[in-house]
Amino acid sequence: MKNILISILLVMVPVLLFSQDLQMPKTEFTQMYLPIWQEAQKHCLEVAEAMPEAGYTYQPTAETKTFAGQMVHIGYTIKLLTQRYVQGMEVVPNAPDPASMGKQEIITFLKEGFAYTEAVIRTIDQAQLDQTCTMYHSGNTVSRAFALFYVQDHLTNHRAKANLYLRLKGIEPPKYTW
Repeated sequence: MKNILISILLVMVPVLLFSQDLQMPKTEFTQMYLPIWQEAQKHCLEVAEAMPEAGYTYQPTAETKTFAGQMVHIGYTIKLLTQRYVQGMEVVPNAPDPASMGKQEIITFLKEGFAYTEAVIRTIDQAQLDQTCTMYHSGNTVSRAFALFYVQDHLTNHRAKANLYLRLKGIEPPKYTW
């Protein structure tokens, strides 16, 4: 009996510890959307990895962000936009300074932003997705489900800019595989 209990505990503890990774999204929409989000995450991290550390300070013009600035903006706004539009939270912007962060710190920051939004995708229910929110810049009213597309579109916009930075530095961007 004691051996059976130990065996059950050995199986259950890792399952409980990693249940977030195993948790199936609650809605048909989020079940469909999760692999799309994961692919966007993968591709963005490939872009971040492709730029050498020294290239993170690259800034094509005085009006543009540095490469580090693009990556930090992505990582920061993934969470901010998810909180604001998908979760309906009041959020005061407070972005970190990209100039004070190294490549690996920025990549970790990106991963944290992606993980935050993925956790929301896995746990949000249909009633929340059906609620509406008003987009700050456009004033458009959209569902919180639609707002997930906005979070991804914003990410894609800045990732595309980062791809151009790679090209301007003579680096072939990672292939888009979706």
